[in-house]
Amino acid sequence: MSEAYSGVFGAVPYAFRQSRSRAFRVYAVLGGLLAGLLGVFFTFALVVSIATTANLSGGTVTFVRSVFVFFGFLVTAPLLAPILLVARHHRREGNDTRYDTALAAAGGGYLVTLYLGAIASMPAEFTIDGEVTTRPTPSGATAPLVEALYAMPESLSWLLPLVGAVGIYLVHRWFR
Repeated sequence: MSEAYSGVFGAVPYAFRQSRSRAFRVYAVLGGLLAGLLGVFFTFALVVSIATTANLSGGTVTFVRSVFVFFGFLVTAPLLAPILLVARHHRREGNDTRYDTALAAAGGGYLVTLYLGAIASMPAEFTIDGEVTTRPTPSGATAPLVEALYAMPESLSWLLPLVGAVGIYLVHRWFR
């Protein structure tokens, strides 16, 4: 058994050091940085939400503030899941390059579904600084995919990242 780690912040470098998979090492760096960046983003969004609703009180305002924390967790937890699962696997069962590589691929798949979900959630028209803006017209090789994502109802765009998160779980179950 190799040295242990303590918590999430110790698991990321531990998994990086213990893995022999280059794909996983790349994912550990990118996924860890992106999870940190998204954590900062959601923290700033919460601060802005509190600042704009500071003079309001009531259950709905408190609920909206807690939704930021909840959605932040829902988005970042699947980013960290492959790293945490690999760290746990190495601590308990040893090195398995196939497992590490498969979870890195599943984590990369989650990143793609997160991006696709963001595209699908873009409204047809939105206002920025008082100007009405429309989403860009799809062009190029990805135009059919973008058109299909635009056709998806905005209220169902969360299903795409959910598929990516479930994919991480299924890969973990398959390769363990």
